[in-house]
Amino acid sequence: MSMKVVFLGTPDFGVPALSRIMQLHKVVGVVCQPDKVGARGKIEFCAIKKFALQHNLPLFQFEKISRDGVQTLKDIAPDIMVTAAYGQILSQEVIDIAPHGIINIHGSLLPQLRGAAPIQYAVLSGLQKTGITILNTVRKVDAGEIILQKPLDILPYETCGELFARMSELGADAVIQALELIENGKAVYTPQSEDEATFCSKITAEQEQIDWNKPCREVINLVRALNPSPAAWTTAAGKRIKIYALRPSSRTYEGKAGEVVFCGKKFLTVMCADGAVDIVELQAENSKRMDAASFLNGHTIPVGTFLGEQ
Repeated sequence: MSMKVVFLGTPDFGVPALSRIMQLHKVVGVVCQPDKVGARGKIEFCAIKKFALQHNLPLFQFEKISRDGVQTLKDIAPDIMVTAAYGQILSQEVIDIAPHGIINIHGSLLPQLRGAAPIQYAVLSGLQKTGITILNTVRKVDAGEIILQKPLDILPYETCGELFARMSELGADAVIQALELIENGKAVYTPQSEDEATFCSKITAEQEQIDWNKPCREVINLVRALNPSPAAWTTAAGKRIKIYALRPSSRTYEGKAGEVVFCGKKFLTVMCADGAVDIVELQAENSKRMDAASFLNGHTIPVGTFLGEQ
């Protein structure tokens, strides 16, 4: 047995799930966001579109799905629809199209971290555990009934990019299990506790700049959460430097927040509010991303320099 599935997703988070679904079910449609114009005016295809084209899956891109896509989806007549970071709010008319409704692959243990950036915020908040939730889609964002959850430990110093990759694979496992439960009539739909719900929005441009006045752990978590993109940044002598990895310094220094207190051949050390951190990986303006030793082979940031000053 298999179901007719429409898959809605845009970034690479959904690729493992779509790959697994097409092996076990009939994918009758893939929906992703419209193409974006990238650098130098070049049209960029999202990861889900690339996958759909590679595997000759029926592909649809609606400017506004609730306005433009309803009749198309009704004509396809899916048994169920699956969303994974699709990026558009769905109307009740869209939700009601498939007999089994819509299920969503969400990157947190709901009701914690409802919203657009749960994986980034799990890292940013210093959580040690997160997971995948498969839930029934309703009009209120990420508030539907939970079908199943799979927890996952966040590794020490794991970046958002690294966690994202593991979460996408876990999401694929979870959605396959959920589809089997639904197809066999064994799915249990458990309401969420609204009292325990927390929320997260997209990372803002203001959040990307490192505030060295914060404790070491908070600064380290910001850098982890924004690695690989958009990357946390600071300035040195007025030039922007992206920071990709920090570690607590094993040495004790005296200095003010943002002050460079050591610059050697292999590492660069900066003060935060409660101690020092070593810069492990960075990228200067008009340069490549590199480890600190490679950077210091061609650059010097003198001791006493204050990062973040304009």
